[in-house]
Amino acid sequence: MTDTLIGVIDMDMGNLRSVLNAVHSLGFDHKVVRAEADIDGLSHLILPGVGNYRTAMQHLEAQKLIEPIRAFARTKRPVLGICLGMQLLSFTGDEGGTGAGVSLIEGHVERFDPMRVPTIPHVGWNEVRLTRKHPVLTKVKSGVDFYFVHSYHFRVDDPKDALGLVEYGGGEHSDYVAIVARDNVLGFQFHPEKSQNNGLKLLENFCDWDGAC
Repeated sequence: MTDTLIGVIDMDMGNLRSVLNAVHSLGFDHKVVRAEADIDGLSHLILPGVGNYRTAMQHLEAQKLIEPIRAFARTKRPVLGICLGMQLLSFTGDEGGTGAGVSLIEGHVERFDPMRVPTIPHVGWNEVRLTRKHPVLTKVKSGVDFYFVHSYHFRVDDPKDALGLVEYGGGEHSDYVAIVARDNVLGFQFHPEKSQNNGLKLLENFCDWDGAC
């Protein structure tokens, strides 16, 4: 894609700097998005985040960014959510009290059931099983490890929106969504910017992607 400019939304929490550093290290032009006007001219948009779902949505509402994010997605330009940012792509989430998300991929974000997982949060390296081909997965193998930190997980309404799964806890119903994808919208539950070569390759692929599947 020519004239690539990657926008990274400042969520006032979490991993903004590490995502910016990763994008910079890959050689892409980038800018921080703090207001609607900052979205002008972007080719790609990244929604990072570490923290509380409701607090993050309140921040986006205060910055008047929710509808501009949706409008950007409607143009078919690539959108990426990372960690909490992926969860915010959902329609609703429970953390901090049930409330609406950015509503780009149908589904609900809920806390892990402590009876089904060994510990909460899920922290550390875990392998991701890819469910189908996608341009952003180019040269990334199924079954490689990525770095996770989360207490809530995205339950998608349509299984086709789950591009990658992670097993946590073992036994029946131990697969959780690690990557979501619908059209030009993508989300990683793990931190690609902290996942060494494979994570950086995913970010590079996203920044090179034109949003078409």
